[in-house]
Amino acid sequence: MDGVQIKRALVSVTDKSGVAEFCKALSEEFGVEIVSTGGTAAALAEAGVPVRPIDDLTGFPEMMDGRVKTLHPKVHGGLLARRDSAEHMAQAEAHGIGMIDMVVVNLYAFEATVAREGVTIDEAVENIDIGGPSMLRSAAKNFDSVTVVTDPAEYEVVLEEMRASQGAVSLATRKRMATEVFRLTSAYDSAIWMYLSEYGKKRFPEEVRFRLEKVQDLRYGENPHQDAAFYRFNDSKEHTLARATQIQGKELSYNNILDTDACWTAVREFEETCCVIVKHMNPCGVAISGDLVAAYQRAYESDPVSAYGGVMAFNRTVTADVIRAIFENKQFVEVMIAPDYEDEALQLLDDKRNLRILKTGGIRPVGGHYESRAVEGGMLVQTSDGVTEDPSRFRVATIAKPTDEEMAQLLFAWKVVKSVKSNAIVLTKDFATIGVGAGQMNRVNSARIAVEAAGDKVRDSVCASDAFMPFPDTLEVCVEAGVNAFIQPGGSIRDDEVIAAANRVGASMVFTGHRHFRH
Repeated sequence: MDGVQIKRALVSVTDKSGVAEFCKALSEEFGVEIVSTGGTAAALAEAGVPVRPIDDLTGFPEMMDGRVKTLHPKVHGGLLARRDSAEHMAQAEAHGIGMIDMVVVNLYAFEATVAREGVTIDEAVENIDIGGPSMLRSAAKNFDSVTVVTDPAEYEVVLEEMRASQGAVSLATRKRMATEVFRLTSAYDSAIWMYLSEYGKKRFPEEVRFRLEKVQDLRYGENPHQDAAFYRFNDSKEHTLARATQIQGKELSYNNILDTDACWTAVREFEETCCVIVKHMNPCGVAISGDLVAAYQRAYESDPVSAYGGVMAFNRTVTADVIRAIFENKQFVEVMIAPDYEDEALQLLDDKRNLRILKTGGIRPVGGHYESRAVEGGMLVQTSDGVTEDPSRFRVATIAKPTDEEMAQLLFAWKVVKSVKSNAIVLTKDFATIGVGAGQMNRVNSARIAVEAAGDKVRDSVCASDAFMPFPDTLEVCVEAGVNAFIQPGGSIRDDEVIAAANRVGASMVFTGHRHFRH
């Protein structure tokens, strides 16, 4: 049947926003009887809405701390009975079951509960909704006769349709809302299953279900002939790229999002005031300083050619002086991401309306979550990488020892190299990159690229390698150019040859014992 008149509605909601106004309109405009439970009934009564308690409908009291209240034939019979079946209607009449034409239900906040720090298993279990999903599924199964509303945003939509059709709701609307119920309840059950299966058990369970919600369709993917969209995990945390607010600018592209993720990940490695500039997912400029303008300027000067058209990240509130410095350099920027922006900075940026400006509202520490990558027919999942090693456990492998200043520079370079595509060689000086060699098929070519990019600045710089140096050739290329100190994981079967080469030229070399490949 198409339009179904709403005569009785069962209302039981956790999110009570707008529910009193909605029920008042149902009651006053259309004469709908409102049946409700516990806290919802109390809230409606307090708002002056005539409400019939659920135990009056069922003839059975709510019990067991509210665990049992709507699990009753007079509820589910009233929802599931087929109005076009004479047998169903006769059975309903014989057992005193009245029809329920609308269900307004949203569920216990299970996911919000388990997301809290320190939540116990008992607290989690008590926030598993049983009656709510049961009513939703019963109503949704019988969408031919029953309207089911789960989202306060739908209240006004339903009322407008009822006003336009003498208190009825159309089949198209009922079916649409029923479809949403099964999306909601399947996601809800998956969240419970994932929580209970992981509770106190191994890090990677035998089965994983990802819940993704679309952020936006993209004009195209990496190339114009590829279709693309951007999704975020339903439980993604605040201050992540997926939860960032775009303040201005053109729509983000597929490549913009990849570059911005790489940039935002890199800048969060540093507690010091930092600027990172990324091009094609590799940092082309990284610098730290006590001043944000100085950090930006030195990151830009690392490689002004590559910085043109790049993505830029800051780990501090962006000031108007930073924007002025960018304008003075005549630097074209695709995307800028930061925790926040001064009002004057945003006023200046308003002149660059195509520049995409993202605000995260804060900074999450790097690492501490999972990252995934799709492959054909499957997916890889791993814990995220972060430079969390204790420098006191590093080993100086050479006769020459780095000075305190050199060690500070090496630790800076070590944080940078983690964000560069393997095979990665990074040269830094005065807490800024001066040469980056990324993504080469062999490490010595990365060293040559880094040295060439550094130019005259290379003398007395330091070098970081994301994985061990398999031969002395990488070290030799850098030493010949003027590099004095090195940091690398170590662990090659030829470590002794590399150490001997460093000792011959008086260079110092630190072994971290950790690798930071980035494919």
